[in-house]
Amino acid sequence: MAEHIITFENNKPPVTVATGTLLAEAIQQATVSLNQPCGGQGRCGRCAVRVTDGTVRSRSTLRLSAEDVAAGYVLACQAVVESDAAISIPPQEKIERLLTTDLVSAEVEVPAGYDPHKVQNVRRVTLTLPPPTMDDQTDDWNRLLTALRQQADFGTVQASLDQIQGLGGVLREGDWRVTATLDAERWDCPGCPARLIDLKPGHTPVETPLWGIAVDIGTTTVTLWLVDLLTGKVLAQVAEYNGQITRGEDVISRVIYAGKNNGAAELRDLVLTTINALLETACKRVQAQPCDVVKAVVSGNSVMMHLLLNIRADSIRLSPFVTAINDIPTLTGREVGFNTHPAATVDCLPGVASYVGADITAGVLSSGLIDTEAVTLFIDMGTNGETVLGNRDWLVTCACSAGPAFEGGGVLDGMRATKGAIEEVWINGATFEPTFRVIGGVKPRGLCGSALIALLAEMALTGVMDKGGHINTHRDHPRIRDGEHGPEYVVAWANETAHNRDIVITNVDIDNLIRAKAAIYAGFSVLAERVGVPLEMAEQVLIGGSFGKYINVEKAVEIGLLPDMPWENFHFLGNTSVRGAYLALLDREARARVKASAARMTYIELSADNIFYDAFTSALFLPHTDLSRFPSVQAAVVS
Repeated sequence: MAEHIITFENNKPPVTVATGTLLAEAIQQATVSLNQPCGGQGRCGRCAVRVTDGTVRSRSTLRLSAEDVAAGYVLACQAVVESDAAISIPPQEKIERLLTTDLVSAEVEVPAGYDPHKVQNVRRVTLTLPPPTMDDQTDDWNRLLTALRQQADFGTVQASLDQIQGLGGVLREGDWRVTATLDAERWDCPGCPARLIDLKPGHTPVETPLWGIAVDIGTTTVTLWLVDLLTGKVLAQVAEYNGQITRGEDVISRVIYAGKNNGAAELRDLVLTTINALLETACKRVQAQPCDVVKAVVSGNSVMMHLLLNIRADSIRLSPFVTAINDIPTLTGREVGFNTHPAATVDCLPGVASYVGADITAGVLSSGLIDTEAVTLFIDMGTNGETVLGNRDWLVTCACSAGPAFEGGGVLDGMRATKGAIEEVWINGATFEPTFRVIGGVKPRGLCGSALIALLAEMALTGVMDKGGHINTHRDHPRIRDGEHGPEYVVAWANETAHNRDIVITNVDIDNLIRAKAAIYAGFSVLAERVGVPLEMAEQVLIGGSFGKYINVEKAVEIGLLPDMPWENFHFLGNTSVRGAYLALLDREARARVKASAARMTYIELSADNIFYDAFTSALFLPHTDLSRFPSVQAAVVS
């Protein structure tokens, strides 16, 4: 097969690839930054590059205008190399750093009565061993085991080969005084086996923290809490965008990308890079080292767990939609790729099904759902729209693909909730003029999820668009116009923005948002119908997810995203996934409750249910085709 030289205008070294190689793969080989938010499916159009010389063959020109094609632009994920070529890559959208303090700065309350000696699996003990003599020639390993039995009431202890290889040096360096860190299922069971995590020379002071981490791998955001296991206190909280975003903004796109060539390994490396960078940052804040961390509990949806561990995830998106594994065995830091202590315990919380993962079982624990008598609707407001209905006696769950629209994905001027994002919008019903509030008090750069919800509600209530989501272009107003992508409403003029471009919302954007809100509403309404519990019987609605806490309840009800209930019934809990991981990190009984709740959740697969399609179709309206479901909105419209 012929080979061709691909050169780049940004002074990157040229690469040599075979005929038929995807241009995106050639660009990746050259280590040039290229975002593929749809996972290389050719849907988003955001991997467009310009061929300035040579020949490539395009499979698709979706999202490219005739002018783009004439200028030599192609979609890198849909173009194959057929000759030597020169490529110009436009500046890529940057995934800016999260404002960590805005996301996770709240002080975390340690569970009442926390006693690590009663509930913690990991323990650190100091030992003094008698040195060997001509009369006592016991080998080093059995000398250590004897000290553990006599001084710390340990039974069987397991160790790795590298620990045994270094054992003699550690014992002698510490002059037969050492500190051992071990993990055991129970400490009140002398015969139960324990696993040696670490052995250090000398006696570690009792007040020295014993470090653990709770990690939530979200599709959009990764959150990490650094915890002193001796006190239960969270001493550092950090968050960052999941590095996998550049290879797909939703889980399906990432599963598809993982199935291409070296995609799975690349996605694993991206999320590990994110997690290990967060670990480094958190440890620096407390003058610790990542290798001091001896325990980790990890939560996340099923796809994120599979991609973290490089487990094939393609079966998740294919009928009958099953995971490779829901309950992952305990692993070590070395096995997972964490820069913790190599022998650190890594506990991945269990999921329920392909689209109801550990983030939901962790949320069910931390939200208190498994303890309440009240019929409760728990919604994780993210790209997957997972819902749980029930109480301490019964739990049913489902998931629907909401997509990334409410996190800025698939919206022309959408962006994540960082500095420069418009977060709230109001429209004057008489003049159709908007006012808005921007995160950070700077000039706006785009619209984040909370603004998109508010904007939909305001446009519907003021008549800027109809209840079907179509902008009323017959209105004679400069903000309502036909744009490059069809009818649009101008939220901010170019001279008001940071990038000197109008910020708009288009009919296409509105359609994506309505479909997302319809999927979420249809999901929990069908769930309630399937178990014979009308939505109005729900006594409270618990909303998890970092995005959820920024939602304006009134606006969310007005567009039909949330059920029409008294505002006091809604409780926004923030990141319930990392909170659940934290509780499981501290307490083995809490961990056991996560496992038990996962085992008793009844999962309903909505894709196999015609009722869901009907409910989804009915919800493609603002707020709904059946306005009687939203009496407060009906009253506002009438008034």
